[in-house]
Amino acid sequence: MLEDLLAKDLALVVCGSAAGQRSAELKQYYAGPGNKFWRTLARTRLTPRQLSPSEWRLLLDFSIGLTDLVKGQSGADDEIDFGRAGATELERKIERLHPGVLCFNGKRAASEYLGRQVEFGVQSEIIADTRIFVAPSTSGAANGAWDPARWDELAELVRELPAGRAARARAAAAQTSAV
Repeated sequence: MLEDLLAKDLALVVCGSAAGQRSAELKQYYAGPGNKFWRTLARTRLTPRQLSPSEWRLLLDFSIGLTDLVKGQSGADDEIDFGRAGATELERKIERLHPGVLCFNGKRAASEYLGRQVEFGVQSEIIADTRIFVAPSTSGAANGAWDPARWDELAELVRELPAGRAARARAAAAQTSAV
């Protein structure tokens, strides 16, 4: 199980289904060799450079948090018991912490949370004042559904957040780039 990386008023929280096997072994988010998460954050300029999985805690510096829908399990989506998903716990976290956007990294976690089939992009539901976005999974196992343009849409949504959240995210990224 990976510990949450969360704080109040983040611009973005990314929620996966559960830790992959390699991530669970290393206790680092998105550590699988084929996972595109870290390079996607850098490519979309949500982070100023490509972080490594071992640097996952630095995401708070860029107003980004991490969690998973299913805690206490690891593996691919077809190995996870979604009957033990923590939808209520996730909702409570989001209500308490008020991020600007909750992004599900893949349709499966979003579908399990929302209780319906989903499409990529902004969803009609919100949690308190938090927008919900579904992005294609960055897992190497999901390469067939990969569409980097959807992650570009997410980055634009984050940059368009109300002044406080977006400004904190931009300032953190700019400050780190200047160092």
